[in-house]
Amino acid sequence: MSKALTIGQVAATSGVSTHTLRYYEQAGLLRAVGRSDAGHRLYAPADLDWLQFVMRLKATGMPISGMQAFAALRAQGDATIRARREMLVTHRDAVLARIAELQTSLAAISDKIVHYEAIERGDSNDEVQ
Repeated sequence: MSKALTIGQVAATSGVSTHTLRYYEQAGLLRAVGRSDAGHRLYAPADLDWLQFVMRLKATGMPISGMQAFAALRAQGDATIRARREMLVTHRDAVLARIAELQTSLAAISDKIVHYEAIERGDSNDEVQ
């Protein structure tokens, strides 16, 4: 396997612990990776690309069960492209809704900062809240 990386190298490169990498493999999020003659895991570049995508799903709030379902569909090949796309559309919509909620909350926080700054400058007779 050319350009194969050990689990330690993948952990250092990706920022994912070796424990997490083993867990992801056991949970079905990563395909079974190649092994050296000594039985050590050897990751291919495609494994790293997939790991990065899994980490993006995680970072955007997809539960492990959703990632497992997506990985299972992926393992089935091109016949599941529509189902995978539909899962991602649903997830994207949930992420966009969460972003909108966060933007609303951020705007309220920013307004409160402006309010306090005005009070500190003496520009406001409003009660401090």
